[in-house]
Amino acid sequence: MRSDAGNPTGVRGGAPPDRPAVHRLSADGLRALLGGDGDAGVIGELSRAERSRRMLLLRAFLDRAEALGPATSGHPTASVTEAWDLLVRTQRVSPEVVEAVLMAPGAGTWVSSALRRLRDRDESLAPLWAVTGHLASLAATAATRAGVDFSLSVPAHRGFVPLPGVGCAVLPAGGDWAGARISLDGGDLRIAGEGNEVRVGTDFARPSPGWLPARRLVLTRSGSAPELLLDEHGPYRTFAGPSVPRILSDSEALAWESALADAWSILGQDEPTTAGAMGPGLASLAPAAPRERFRPYSSSAGEAFGGVNASLPDSGAQLAATLVHEFQHIKLGALTHLEPLLHPLKPASEEELFYAPWRDDPRPLEGLLQGIYAFFGVARFWRAHMRRAEGGQTALARFEFALWREKVWSALRAVQHQERLTLVGGRLLEILAAKCAQWLDEEVSDCELRIARQAIADHRARWREHHLRPSSKAVSEAVRAWRRGDDSPPAAMSEAADLVPDRHAAYLDTAAVLARHRLTAPEGDWTAPARGAVRGAWEADILLARGERASAARTLLHDARAGNLRTGTWSSLGLALAGDPAMASASRLLIHHPERARSVYEAWREEDGERPDPVSLAGWLGGADSRDDDGWVLRG
Repeated sequence: MRSDAGNPTGVRGGAPPDRPAVHRLSADGLRALLGGDGDAGVIGELSRAERSRRMLLLRAFLDRAEALGPATSGHPTASVTEAWDLLVRTQRVSPEVVEAVLMAPGAGTWVSSALRRLRDRDESLAPLWAVTGHLASLAATAATRAGVDFSLSVPAHRGFVPLPGVGCAVLPAGGDWAGARISLDGGDLRIAGEGNEVRVGTDFARPSPGWLPARRLVLTRSGSAPELLLDEHGPYRTFAGPSVPRILSDSEALAWESALADAWSILGQDEPTTAGAMGPGLASLAPAAPRERFRPYSSSAGEAFGGVNASLPDSGAQLAATLVHEFQHIKLGALTHLEPLLHPLKPASEEELFYAPWRDDPRPLEGLLQGIYAFFGVARFWRAHMRRAEGGQTALARFEFALWREKVWSALRAVQHQERLTLVGGRLLEILAAKCAQWLDEEVSDCELRIARQAIADHRARWREHHLRPSSKAVSEAVRAWRRGDDSPPAAMSEAADLVPDRHAAYLDTAAVLARHRLTAPEGDWTAPARGAVRGAWEADILLARGERASAARTLLHDARAGNLRTGTWSSLGLALAGDPAMASASRLLIHHPERARSVYEAWREEDGERPDPVSLAGWLGGADSRDDDGWVLRG
């Protein structure tokens, strides 16, 4: 495969003379990114660097596929050589089209995935020929868009034959994976396979039998108007691919169009710089399945610059916050390709795991830094939006700002002086911390601030109850001391707990979700546990969200004394008892160290078959040093 001539991508033959061999950010661009910001000019710098990286990955793929030879050919798709030749031919006619196809988010996910597959030869998700054959799909897409006649075999997955960004043909499924033939002749597009043919014709944007055109949305209500691909078809749109298309109904597509227009209008008013940067920085949004109210799903990936996955939001403001969140990830991912934030782990050293106030699971330092950067942007958005929000959305916006500024601040304090931080990583956290510290002084009404802090305490306590355990020695000593009637627990109970990750931990954000329901619909369906409006919420959680602490305490104590102790009961009991001065010691212990009460209680019950009174036990354990030991950094 030696199709190098006239190839301006630089995939073969090194960097073109008009482009630098090494990308560097401008001082202003780096300064803006370290502060969580960045305008369209900065995004242009990142985009150029990502382009070079993408071309290097594609070059590595081509070289590796060439080396393997027959292992990537002889199947019902065009060879890598044929696909590449078509790309080169198309580029001579329309280089801008080839550039757009190869720089699409899904193309980035694919080339990284293909390189891993060529290395590992894992056939569990898809046959190797189908993964390498996606290059043919990209070549066919580019040729179709450029109007270059061709005929090429591409992969078909369960009858779907996608041309990413153009549309998708639907053939009768003849199995999980098969080949299909795509041809363009004089502008007439046809897709054939398994004895069937879909004839698209010359108007690729018009639906026809067996043909689903791609949907592109132009957001025009405010500010600049990017064109966003609503990606239903791309096999690598979900960043884990290949996956089958998720076809939207017309009503779903209209709902997305409306939500995106609302979100763009809000961003244009509240975050105009961010909106301006998203214009050139966002390329596609892949709609995910709808989720529970106030629990939207979204994701992005460092290999898919400009791509976002998201579920249909509850409101335009929620989608605006989601786009800001994922755009922060996109920016930081591109920045770290140029300037690492962390030094590599030392040989044979253990990975540090941290408490992330927005996750159910312990996170490595790199993941926590990504979360800090993303939720810093979310807090910044709600800070601006709460000044314009109207009606019932005002209290919600104030709550969101209070919640995220304090969560980000706590995480920043926990990792700001980590030894693995590079100069750039340390400077990033220093600048973000200085900005966030200023936000802490901004006034938020007592009601929303109190609710936000209760949600923060609830999440942290639930996390500790799930993932932390005192040493077995400390627990055994505590059981013996309790049995003897000692006045206080052994000193060993004050030692740092061990990390024992609980893979079943889920819905640790329940208090925050319930708070959102309370602020927007105080008497809504969420108040009835039997209706299950909030997953993970039990009767006591709902009572706590309604401010009925005494009733929550009675419910929890009844469950505890009946032996119906679920994980999360101890921390909820601590919050329920917080208003009773006589229970201060027990409440403090259960809020800050619920893992101690749970571990001793379970050990006692296992030894004696009896259940000690949970409040008495927590009060006794609270006699030890129960200062607020954050337990942020843990070793697993």
